[in-house]
Amino acid sequence: MGMDEVVRQLRMTIHDAQVAFDCIGLGEIERAGNCMITARAALEAAETVLRHDLRRFPLAELAGEGAKVMAAMGD
Repeated sequence: MGMDEVVRQLRMTIHDAQVAFDCIGLGEIERAGNCMITARAALEAAETVLRHDLRRFPLAELAGEGAKVMAAMGD
C-alpha cells in the first residue's frame, strides 16, 4: 500500500506551503508562487495515491496501515 507515500507527499505539501507563507512575509512573491505550485502538486500526488489505494484495499486495512506509518514517524 502507498500510505507511506501519502504521508510523505502531505509532509512535502506542508513544508512547501510554509515556505510560501514565509516568502510572502519576506516580499518574495514570485518564489512564494513557485512554492504554492509545488505544494499543490504534492497534495494532488497524495490524493492520487490515496484514491488508488481506496479502490484496491479495504478501508479498515488502509486505516491500519496509515496508523502504522504515523506511529513509525514518532520513533
